[in-house]
Amino acid sequence: MNLRWQWCKGLAADEFPVTAYEQLRTGIDRATPFNRLGWLRGAAQALSARQSLHILLGWQDQRLVLCLPLVTARESRGVLPLRVVRHLGHPLSDRLALLVADTARKAMPEALRQIRRHLPHDLLQLHELVAVDQLLAPWCRASSYAEQALTCRVPEHLIVPADREEASGTLRYELRRSRKRCAEADARVLRVVPEAEGVDQVLQMLCDVEQASWKGTDGLGIFSGGQRRQWMFSALRELAAEGCVRVVLLEHQGRCISYRLGLLEQGRLYDYNIAFLAEHANLGSGRLLLDEWIRWGLEDGWQWVDASRVSLSRSSHQLHERLSGLVEQQRWSFYSWRPLGLLAGLGERLWQRVKPHFKAWRERRQATTAAKVRP
Repeated sequence: MNLRWQWCKGLAADEFPVTAYEQLRTGIDRATPFNRLGWLRGAAQALSARQSLHILLGWQDQRLVLCLPLVTARESRGVLPLRVVRHLGHPLSDRLALLVADTARKAMPEALRQIRRHLPHDLLQLHELVAVDQLLAPWCRASSYAEQALTCRVPEHLIVPADREEASGTLRYELRRSRKRCAEADARVLRVVPEAEGVDQVLQMLCDVEQASWKGTDGLGIFSGGQRRQWMFSALRELAAEGCVRVVLLEHQGRCISYRLGLLEQGRLYDYNIAFLAEHANLGSGRLLLDEWIRWGLEDGWQWVDASRVSLSRSSHQLHERLSGLVEQQRWSFYSWRPLGLLAGLGERLWQRVKPHFKAWRERRQATTAAKVRP
């Protein structure tokens, strides 16, 4: 398939085909809030001086059928100074669809050639993708080494009429206890739909809670650091203007003490971020606010509540207690034929062979240490 290829260096309306992009995005049912132009613009504004944005566009006549916003940077892997290309939005985009129309699938080999010609690199890495095996198979065959790795199994809950009834088992006990403690503390649950004009005030409130929580202390929050904060305020401001942002929070004496931030897309609520003040941890607000997501969805006709992203090995997301299914997200790594790409790919293959033995040795060592200190 022959496409007309074009490169852009920005997402501003005067240099980027906004209308054509929206037609492409809305035509792909796998698209997520993190594919929205507002989110990507926020990510682009937060790039460091060592990163640069390059957007590959593929046109079929006057119709945009492919858009890959890519970021280049230098990264060290061991002693190797690699030139790396990633999808715009890493590492805060929880799930991405590749915006490639079905009619452009056969052009993927040429898309990779365009990327290699315009952006010579050692490693091309795409994170948090779902169901793209056939789409990226040509890139695997054209790489010196390619790796597909599972990054997380995301719990999702299908909202059904039975959710109107009280939960059963341990969950019912936990929710009852949380409601009782909140009532005793005079804390109440609120729903917020931020609009463009007032969203900054809402975001500042959420930011204050996160900075006072363990996430802020460890510097791991979505608002941690100047670049992330700029990204969140810019992106969420635009998403709020499009009606995509939802917040459920627990308020105590006029102050937000816990919240869940969600992004709504095509009837699916992505539970993007949560934070709470440690001194109010005994209220059990996490389950209570998650239950509020589901009740809100019943009223507004949402179909799914989605955990967005979780840890692969130690996920404690409370949506596991209401599990309807799991969404598997993958990281794809494509090592080039350039000398450093070959070396990095060889190193990765060796590490994959050694890794199970190293893990077993570390577990044996931890067990031996635990046995020595046991009285």
